[in-house]
Amino acid sequence: MNVRIETSWRQKLATEFEQPYFDQLRKFITAEYKTQTCYPKGKDIFAAFDHCPFTKTKVVVIGQDPYHGPGQANGLCFSVNDGIAHPPSLINIFKEVKADVGVPYPLSGDLERWAVQGVLLLNATLTVRAGQAGSHQKKGWETFTNAVIRTISNDLEGVVFLLWGGFAKQKASLIDTSKHHVLISGHPSPLSANRGYWFGNNHFGKTNELLKNMGKELISW
Repeated sequence: MNVRIETSWRQKLATEFEQPYFDQLRKFITAEYKTQTCYPKGKDIFAAFDHCPFTKTKVVVIGQDPYHGPGQANGLCFSVNDGIAHPPSLINIFKEVKADVGVPYPLSGDLERWAVQGVLLLNATLTVRAGQAGSHQKKGWETFTNAVIRTISNDLEGVVFLLWGGFAKQKASLIDTSKHHVLISGHPSPLSANRGYWFGNNHFGKTNELLKNMGKELISW
């Protein structure tokens, strides 16, 4: 695995790339991509960082695992490539965006348009084996992405963290809430959403209200 990552992130995370755990992770991922079908494509593993430089990060969305179906994962959590059917969680995200801020349901499920505005779409685990959800968990990615969250918390101010579901909520302990904003709700998956834990959270409008109050440019959802 070649660590090709946007320059500002490379500088901020330089010490992580030198840690023994990351060396082991690199070897594991290299072997997996050589011997198995894995997602996303190698060039997209660090796409969340490449589209959203450190200094431009205003909002952080934390997912768990990349999609493990053919052609879905593109390195941004909850996002899928153009032409790919929208997964259930993404459908519910777009429904809430429409209900909350009035943006029509989009044709494209590629959330790069959010990322380039300063939304870091971060999965806790950045790779996965085809058809095997969670197959690359506990190999080192979580240590790395926890370091990413801590770095944002320590070195930036006024970032809005959107924590959706039980897994994402666990990351709250990494965030300094005296200088950042944390919005928590249920997960957009049908299981959670249909029980009333997702719809109506108004996180997209609330995020823009917080950004407005801080004098930052709003996100065009």
